[in-house]
Amino acid sequence: MGQAQPEADEGPADVPAIPAVMLWSGGKDSMLALHRILSEGVYKIEFLITTVTSGYDRISMHGVRRTLLEEQARALGLPLKISLISKNAVNGQYEDAMIRCLVQFAAKGIKHIVCGDLYLEEIRNYREALFHRVAMQGVYPLWMEDTRKLADEFISAGYKATLCCVDPKAVPDCFAGRDYDDALLSELPAGCDPCGENGEFHSFVYDGPLFTAPVKIQKGESVTREGFRFTELLSAT
Repeated sequence: MGQAQPEADEGPADVPAIPAVMLWSGGKDSMLALHRILSEGVYKIEFLITTVTSGYDRISMHGVRRTLLEEQARALGLPLKISLISKNAVNGQYEDAMIRCLVQFAAKGIKHIVCGDLYLEEIRNYREALFHRVAMQGVYPLWMEDTRKLADEFISAGYKATLCCVDPKAVPDCFAGRDYDDALLSELPAGCDPCGENGEFHSFVYDGPLFTAPVKIQKGESVTREGFRFTELLSAT
């Protein structure tokens, strides 16, 4: 069973929360950003937006199945909007798909989109240029914070995540399928970002304070594809 949800900071009673959508990967950075946003109470998340590769029916980089993302969104009590892209889509195709998705929210007067990015300026600038095309503005609740402190905050808050994909050039491939916890952090190689912001690893969050119930997962086989090590995560529901 999930834990109590974080309480939002009290603001002026006559100031409603600002409607926003959120770029969503289902991983720990997205989850901690959502946790912060809901705790602060300035923004109200109307939708989670996830990019899924058509044909594979998985989130593009993490390799997590769409069905698990849908279970996760239900456990969080938030609607999920899927933006489909083709396999090997180039930036232009990704941008076209994202614009088609975002214009639907912009037409409803939503002007803010929350992102879990941590410190990579190039990615933030890329996102901002994309958002500008639909008159939307990015919100980055974790920006430029110490990533070890963010990792500790995520774990101490009670969230649970599994590494679904790792880059063997950065961390041992046996880390795929392991839970993201204090033990794993203590074993990360020197120079590896504790949050994997440089692509060292990706995760899927299956339980924590915002969940009404855990997403029950079963770990399947681990395989290497295109230079990355993936652990198959299956629904155990």
